[in-house]
Amino acid sequence: MKKQSLTHRLRRVRKSPSIRDLVAENTLSATEFIQPIFVTDKRKGKQEIASMPGIFSYSLTALLIHIEELLKFNISTILLFPLVDADKKDKYGSLSRDRDFYYFEIIKKIKSNFPEITIATDVALDPYTDHGHDGVLEGSIILNDETLPLLADMAVAQAEAGADIVAPSDMMDGRVAFIRRELDNHGFTDVLIMSYSAKYASAFYGPFRGALGSSILKGDKKTYQMDYRNGDEALREAKLDLDEGADIIIVKPGLAYIDVVKSFSDNLNAIVAVYNVSGEYTMLKLANDKGFLNYESCVLEIFYAFKRAGANIIISYSALEVAKTLSGS
Repeated sequence: MKKQSLTHRLRRVRKSPSIRDLVAENTLSATEFIQPIFVTDKRKGKQEIASMPGIFSYSLTALLIHIEELLKFNISTILLFPLVDADKKDKYGSLSRDRDFYYFEIIKKIKSNFPEITIATDVALDPYTDHGHDGVLEGSIILNDETLPLLADMAVAQAEAGADIVAPSDMMDGRVAFIRRELDNHGFTDVLIMSYSAKYASAFYGPFRGALGSSILKGDKKTYQMDYRNGDEALREAKLDLDEGADIIIVKPGLAYIDVVKSFSDNLNAIVAVYNVSGEYTMLKLANDKGFLNYESCVLEIFYAFKRAGANIIISYSALEVAKTLSGS
């Protein structure tokens, strides 16, 4: 049978790995990744997080070893989350601003040992409050304006310790402007603000809350985190944050909100980060353990989807694993 002559055969640009690499529209680089890390002062070495297979909390010694490995695979930015004892939490999250808190000492030690590492720190009250909310709780109401000075003081404390980037994840209105003003007033004009501009009230945060012990004791976060039915609202949030001085804007979670990543990329002249959250990570790990899918292949597919959507930065618990894959290790 005579073959039909076709002028356009897109299969030609897919015929071999080298040709596919040659014409690929998007590439991944580990320098674009941020690795979230849980830190603790309680245990030597590292201990696996029960709700997140393959993810650990690190003591200082183990953390420094972990950072060496990250640098080996070209990951030079980390996002630190402290584990806080339940008996040290209170209504106002006071420990978050206590300069004697071990978290600040860890930041200093990292900077002393690895000055080339970029340290991002989480600015929110929920790891430190006994009620699990991100702001001051009065009855059933989160008090937005009363929360802002606490967040700003936390950000200044983190900058004093050596943080390069502060990342407000609380979703209080006006917090970026408040934090920027206080950082500048204290001489930290070069510290970046990476704002969680579109942080949705998502069910995908469960494993993370389990890791931090920050489960909500009363109510939910739907009055301050975004409604997952809304997309245009995210643009309004991001524009406000940029106007207030945000240097980088984050969409969180990633998979279910990839349209929001695309919207930010298309409509805003901004650096866009996407947070591939704990629930997204854990469900792939568990499915891989059951033999239902291949974790490594799925994660690469997801990361490239983020890049296609326009993400400049990917925050992910899978960052090191993907970086190893990209290096051929």
